[in-house]
Amino acid sequence: MRLPRTDRGRLVLVLVLAAAVTVFTATVPLLRDWFDLRVYYGTVDSWIHHGGRLYDYRVPGTTYGFTYPPFAAVVMLPMALVDLHVAIAVALLLNLAALAFSLRVLAGRSWRRYGWYGCALVACGLALFEPLRDTFSFGQVNILLLALVLLDCWLLATGRERWAGVGIGLAAAIKLTPAAFIGLLLVARRWRAAAVATAVAAAATALAAWVAPDASRFYWTHAMWDTTRVGRLDYVSNQSLQGILARLDVSSREVWAVVVLVVLGIWVARTRRAVVTGDWTAAFALTGLTACLVSPITWVHHLVWLLPSFAVLVRAGHLRTAGALYAVLCTSVVWLWFDDASGVDGFLGSNSYAWITLGLLLWLPVGHVGVDRSTLPRVTSDTAPAPTPAAPAIAKASAQPGSASGSTAATTGTVAGPGLGLTRNASSEPTGSTRPAAPNPQSSSSPASS
Repeated sequence: MRLPRTDRGRLVLVLVLAAAVTVFTATVPLLRDWFDLRVYYGTVDSWIHHGGRLYDYRVPGTTYGFTYPPFAAVVMLPMALVDLHVAIAVALLLNLAALAFSLRVLAGRSWRRYGWYGCALVACGLALFEPLRDTFSFGQVNILLLALVLLDCWLLATGRERWAGVGIGLAAAIKLTPAAFIGLLLVARRWRAAAVATAVAAAATALAAWVAPDASRFYWTHAMWDTTRVGRLDYVSNQSLQGILARLDVSSREVWAVVVLVVLGIWVARTRRAVVTGDWTAAFALTGLTACLVSPITWVHHLVWLLPSFAVLVRAGHLRTAGALYAVLCTSVVWLWFDDASGVDGFLGSNSYAWITLGLLLWLPVGHVGVDRSTLPRVTSDTAPAPTPAAPAIAKASAQPGSASGSTAATTGTVAGPGLGLTRNASSEPTGSTRPAAPNPQSSSSPASS
């Protein structure tokens, strides 16, 4: 099938695709009724206006409430000033802005060569990505956290390391999963950035302790360790290593710890290679994959951390592989085993997204640092002068046996960074979300969170 070559044909194709995507998202997965956002909003409203305690609030008709660190509630305090509909609108705008920033970091300036047509096709594809569409329809914070982390990726990739670590620190204070990226900074021996991230996370946590001392004490001594507040480990939406073991009815923490240690060893080895080659995008992608695997609970919408991996695959030229894996993550296939994940088919199918995550961790190409020539400045220093008309004759005369002929000019300046089209100096959750008890799979009209 040939893609249209005229602007009119491309516009028609985009409109048809947009209509198909709209119908799909409105009928197949259905909206989640902003369930997680209603958890945030209800928690803040109860805390500020009714004197309630952060971790006592429950969404009416469910047993689920707030599961994030207290600093997340402090960040969400502005919700107390608006009604729920305004909060939903603001959340949508923030998520869209965070997604645009994340794509800009991952794509660099290469997006310009595809223009409006390419951007429109990408937008249609992203709307089908199950983790992303669930993040929007639940009113989740995953994209915002991804944007904060990728901000540090951009700072490291472009040699602006002075502020690197701030985004990771804030993200880790809001939700525990991004703390894995502090580990990345340590593995990469970016001690200053790791110290900044740790200090920012500690300062944010201390601020929350000052604002809500009782809630902070309860969270860090009790709620953080109670995974039952988040959801069942064997629930099919839990696409982590712990979820795989739970669906196999393996409850031994020792087995889980051994598997986690093996995965962490693979992550360290592969991340070091990525950092040595200057491939920060791959390093951050590998860390996002690992965080999803080792976290006790990784709901489907947490898999937005896989987006950097697809950017790496596209950059390395593995378009078919990226397309095939991406297509699987658009299908909601794991929900086919919602009621029964037993047997070989259940073992393979109910953990499909976890297998993709593990496969990307093992085989994601690293070291393919993209070079966008349009971003490279013209080098005017330390270069050989332009030859004069007499130069050929001089060179010919000097090319005698035993003499050194020719010369090389060393060029210094700015080279492409690991992000797509970025430049750098040459020297240079509870991890889950909330989920109400529901007898039906998430593809139903139930507002259950994944």
